[in-house]
Formats: sequence, structure tokens, C-alpha cells
Amino acid sequence: MNKAELLIPAGSLEVLKTAVIFGADAVYIGGEAFSLRAKAKNFSLEEMAEGIRFAHERGVKVYVTANIFAHHADIAEAEKYFQELHQMKEKPDALIISDPGLFLTAREVCPEIEIHISTQANNTNYKTCLFWHKQGATRIVCARELSFNEIKEMREHIPAQMEIEAFVHGAMCISYSGRCLLSNYMTGRDANRGACTHPCRFKYAVVEESRPGEYLPVYENERGTFLFNSGDLCMIEYIPELLEAGINSLKIEGRMKAALYVATVARTYRKAIDDYMKSEELYRNNMEWYRQEIRKCTYRPFTTGFYFGKPGKESQIYDSSTYRSEAVYLGVVEGTDERGYARLEQKNKFHVGDAVEIMKPDGRNIPAIVEAMEDEAGTPMESCPHARQRFSVKLSETPKQYDLLRKAEETA
Repeated sequence: MNKAELLIPAGSLEVLKTAVIFGADAVYIGGEAFSLRAKAKNFSLEEMAEGIRFAHERGVKVYVTANIFAHHADIAEAEKYFQELHQMKEKPDALIISDPGLFLTAREVCPEIEIHISTQANNTNYKTCLFWHKQGATRIVCARELSFNEIKEMREHIPAQMEIEAFVHGAMCISYSGRCLLSNYMTGRDANRGACTHPCRFKYAVVEESRPGEYLPVYENERGTFLFNSGDLCMIEYIPELLEAGINSLKIEGRMKAALYVATVARTYRKAIDDYMKSEELYRNNMEWYRQEIRKCTYRPFTTGFYFGKPGKESQIYDSSTYRSEAVYLGVVEGTDERGYARLEQKNKFHVGDAVEIMKPDGRNIPAIVEAMEDEAGTPMESCPHARQRFSVKLSETPKQYDLLRKAEETA
């Protein structure tokens, strides 16, 4: 059995570096155009070049998304964009594309870069895979609506060199493979061009035809209900089934997510895959650790999606559209000075005297106490009150560059 690739999202250069350090085999990112995550920070060409160089130096691949559905006005700009990628000293390892027009453009402009077919292309059967294989694609990303049995059948009917990538963790879309019209219809922002407003998370009511303006709540309980609000996919307990189905790349959703999410999910799935490749017994014995860790980043209640057949009502969340988290993200360590003070940018407020946790890429979580803080001028502080404030912190245990700091979420 081949070891599957662990593919991690990154919406910024900082998060890309975190993904690489915390266990990714490959990272997927978006440029400043043609990506379906327009609200993500995304990468300039200079940042993309730095990110690719950082990843390649550590043996990690980088895939660039260009998966919008293009209009006429996009084609000339796409040609220019692909030409810029073609001219990069270190190029992306693949482009992720869904639109046949952009596929053709990429093949013409940068034929040396592999193309992966996005889930947006509705890859639901092996004939579709064979079609894209004949066009020169090297990988398809499964539609989220496929079951294990369907993926196995797909694997049996396509060439061994045609890779299968599948989502294994993260947010689910209410519409088929993410091809949604709700956002465009309700807000004028097109989900298929990267500007989704997530109307599936809105709270809805029913209006009876003869009573316009009279909104009747749809009760699940006293708080109402969220009709289209799916749970988050989580397949950490099914690594054997994922590999046995013939999936080559295990994909995490979340290019809008912060470094805590990326580090936590990357590290947990990395350990689960590595443990299983050593022995299934080791994997089973560590299952509770995986479960505990995966809840230390933002998540909704978990579901296995369509992998075991059509999901039922238990896969929907009716009482809330908000995320949960059992940990607070404090920052990524940029380096330490000769005194052992760690430099970082504040992500959430914390204080001298707080108990925190140093999250190590190798799976260790080191408890520590905040002993001192100082601002960039060296002035002592009792807390870091300003968002994105740069400062230094002295902990009872000295962290290393790229370690991540977090603390337990306070509960009322």
C-alpha cells in the first residue's frame, strides 16, 4: 500500500510555512486572481515564489489553485497570469483547475506544470477521469458526494498513474461539489468566482404565499433552525479505509483558516498516517489522542459526509452556525533571542502568569507559564492588548522557531 500524500491548505505565507513545518507533504495556495477563495489573504507572485522555495527546500510540493469558472473577460488575464507562473524560477508543482477554458489556456502557456482537476468540475465517475486523463491531467479531485465504494470503482477503471485526491477534513458545502448559486442570487457575490458569502450558514424562516411579510420560524428547538448547515467532515478515524480505497492524496479544506487550525490538523493527520503505516495497532491505540487534538482548533460537529453513503439528519447542525474551539491561538514563534525571549505577532490577548502550551511539530505539547512580556522597544508589559501587536515573551520553557503557542479556551 502506497503512503498517501497529506495535502494542507494555506491562505498566507505564514500559514504555508506552518503547514510545511507541521507535516504537510504538499500545500495548496491561491494567487491574487482566479482562486475560489477571494476573501483569503492569498499570495502575491513574490510571496508565492518565497513560499515555493521554502517548501521545496523541505521536500514539500506546492499546488496553485486557478479554479474559478471564467468569463470572456478573464481569459486574457489568465494567459498573463499563467505566463508569470511559467517564468518563475521555481514553479508550482501543479495547477488546480476546473474550467475547460482555463485548462486549455494553462496547457498552451505553461505545459511543463501538471494540472489537477478541481472538485468544482464534478468528478463523480470514472469516465470523467478518463476524459481528463486523455487531455493531459495527472490528478482529479473527487466530488465530495462520492462514497468509498464509488471511489474504489473509480480507481479500478482508471490508469494507475492518474491520481485521486479526496477531501478528508473541513467544511462541507450544501451544493453539489461546491457549485452554488445561493450567494450570487442573494447577495450578488458569485461563489463560482471566489466570493461566496456562505448563505448556507444563514438562519431561515418560512413565508406562506398568502401571508407576505409574515415569517414563520422553522422550529428544531427554542432557538430555531439552520436549514442548510452541514457538519464538518472528519475522517481521522478512517485512515485505513481511505488508503484501501486507492486515494493518493488526503486533502484538508480551509484556505481561510488561521495557523492554529492548519498546524493542528496537519500534525494530527500526519501522525495518524505515519502511525498506521507503522502498524494498525499503533494507529488504533493513539485514536483518543487524535480525537482530542483535532478539537483544539475551530470546528463544527463532525460528520463522515458521503463516504459511507448518503448522510442523514445527524450530519446537519440545526441549532447554531458557529464554530467551536477548545484552544485559543496566541501566535507562531518567529525566533528567540539570547535571553530566551520568543518573538511573535499577537493573535489573541494573553497575560503574564497565564498557563500556555507550546505546540511542537513532532507532536509534543509542552506546558509553560508566561513569565514576562515586552514590546518592541523593550518596555515590560503585563499583557498584549492590541491585535497583531509585535512583542517578545519569556516562557518557563523556551520555544523554537515555528513552534505555535496556544492556551485552553476559557469556559463560563
